Amino acid sequence: MTTPTELRVLQFCHGYDGPFLDCARQYASLFVGTPYKVTTVYLTGAPSVEVERGSASDEVVFLDYRSRDVRGLKLKAIRDIKRLVAGRNFKFCIAHRFKPIYVALLGTDLPVIGVHHGFGDYQRLSRKLFANCLRKRLALLGVSNAVRDEIRACLPSWPAERIETLYNRIDIAAVQAEQVCRDDARAHLGLPQDAWVVGNVGRLHPDKDQATLIRGFAQALPQLPAGSLLAIMGSGRLESSLKALAAELGVSASVRFLGQVPQGRRYFKAFDVFALTSDHEPFGMVLLEAMAAGVPLICSDCGGGREVVEGVGRLFALADRAALASQLRAQALAAQPSADQQEVAFSRLQACFSDASVVRRFWTLPLVTGLRA
Repeated sequence: MTTPTELRVLQFCHGYDGPFLDCARQYASLFVGTPYKVTTVYLTGAPSVEVERGSASDEVVFLDYRSRDVRGLKLKAIRDIKRLVAGRNFKFCIAHRFKPIYVALLGTDLPVIGVHHGFGDYQRLSRKLFANCLRKRLALLGVSNAVRDEIRACLPSWPAERIETLYNRIDIAAVQAEQVCRDDARAHLGLPQDAWVVGNVGRLHPDKDQATLIRGFAQALPQLPAGSLLAIMGSGRLESSLKALAAELGVSASVRFLGQVPQGRRYFKAFDVFALTSDHEPFGMVLLEAMAAGVPLICSDCGGGREVVEGVGRLFALADRAALASQLRAQALAAQPSADQQEVAFSRLQACFSDASVVRRFWTLPLVTGLRA
């Protein structure tokens, strides 16, 4: 139940699939303890009680469109948003991804903070023109400096303070409470208790470049502890070709394809090291979840992943299997991280990628301070 005088924030999401439900939670949590109530609207996706709970919002609205229904001009969605905000005291809108930004700007007269979770959103001329036409009401956030810098390059006439970074983050205590111990995690995933295990989590997709991961692991394997394994958690269209690659390299017996594991982050303690080889990673939430589990990190030196790992993990040149193999060997020799190393990583997690740290940053951003009641 809402009243016309309540201060409200409209959070507008394309959908709640994959990581985007937690994105909604992250942004709703920015307003805990403030005068604002949060209404979260999902453009696509059927109504769900579980999603309502996970959204951590005061009100959740499902417009229940299919993806094909919101192509083109999206006039019906614009009318729906116009009706939703009528007569209610919304102060501004936070819109995730380009379609919700488009609908929010055309369906309301609210200031809009657009959140971009990937690369390439303003490379199209039509989107550049749209953003420039409505720039008086639009400010933009990238989930990493890498995403922010690409947007700034696409919109060079914008003041820097109108295009900023707000990192993705996790509720550290909640994530750690979910994570099970090493032995139980390995039992659940079917991994031997005595193996040295390299873990990877992500879609089997070209952007994640598990091919380089398999090649680097195969090159390092003769110098890794006996019985070492590479465990890849996830599914996707490249599964067959990646299995064929492992067979071609003669490491099929040492590479475990675990498939899609429900609540996969619960089992990160099964890994001795976590490796992310993405060639197009805007951020890398899995890196935060691995840090929360106390697992050492190896990451390709590109995109937003570098910003998470730099100073607390190992980086290797993008798509360089030999460099990856060298880092795997070095990590195997290092054995378990010391208490001091774990403390440095955990301190960085708290300082940069926790809910509390990002809440503080959000409310000091120039694009936000001007919107406060």
